[in-house]
Amino acid sequence: MPVFISYSHADKTFVDKMSAHLVKNNAHVWVDTWELNVGDSILNRVQDAIQESSALLVVLSKASVASEWCKKELSAGLMRELDEKRVVVLPVLIEDCEIPVFLREKMYADFRINFDLGISTLIDGIAKVTNSDQGRIFEEHGTVDWSVDWGYRDGLFELHFTLVESSPNMPMTILTEVFVLCNDVVTKRHEQFVNAGVDWMGRLVLTEALVDIANEDDFRVILDSQFPQIMNSKLIDEKRKAEYTINVKCRRLGQDNGKDQLVNISRYLIDIRDYMREISRPPTKEELKSFVEVTSTPFGA
Repeated sequence: MPVFISYSHADKTFVDKMSAHLVKNNAHVWVDTWELNVGDSILNRVQDAIQESSALLVVLSKASVASEWCKKELSAGLMRELDEKRVVVLPVLIEDCEIPVFLREKMYADFRINFDLGISTLIDGIAKVTNSDQGRIFEEHGTVDWSVDWGYRDGLFELHFTLVESSPNMPMTILTEVFVLCNDVVTKRHEQFVNAGVDWMGRLVLTEALVDIANEDDFRVILDSQFPQIMNSKLIDEKRKAEYTINVKCRRLGQDNGKDQLVNISRYLIDIRDYMREISRPPTKEELKSFVEVTSTPFGA
């Protein structure tokens, strides 16, 4: 999901510069002059963008705090913050002005003296709400915190997902680890993505492959004690000679409530895939071209 930028058009020069720096740092931003086309309903497009954004970046200046339109965008962001009980509104101060009351207790990215320092602070703040490699999934009965890291084991590329499920109705947490070890063919494909500068797109493709496995095999684990349950599986694509070895380790921690716990690993992977789709920014034209060039070459080439 993008970061919506609320600003006065009097500050367009600054916003264009700031947005360009954010895009260079892999942030997906929504700026009206970049997104709106002739004939679009401005009100509908802006309302949808605010509701669908991962955060609302509010540029504070004399012009913006006096703008009725900016005030409405800020109100919408603050309402989301109250409803979702998480940080949604990120203030950016570009000149001395009357800061709105509901933003005075928030930390802001200060661009008044040093642009580089301001953009560094802002990138750190945005990462907390737009990082596609870790996040929190809200389920009906609780939350699932997750992260993914990657590296090499015995020269082969490996993805490692870590998930922690918790619920106010459950006196324990559930820890799940999913290891995905790729064979040499898939490892070489990953290195092609890295060399093309689109490794993040390659990891998303690999996650999509995991979801295919989850949909076919329907991974579920029953936890009946404090001992971990282990599942092993292998996906083989005979046509491409691609192999994925999947190891799942799942256990419960905390107070024993005397009941068995059913853990749906398939659901975890599907939710992570969906989260990554929403958070990941669209590729640039150059990145998309590089991605197509890699995927158009045969596996193992």
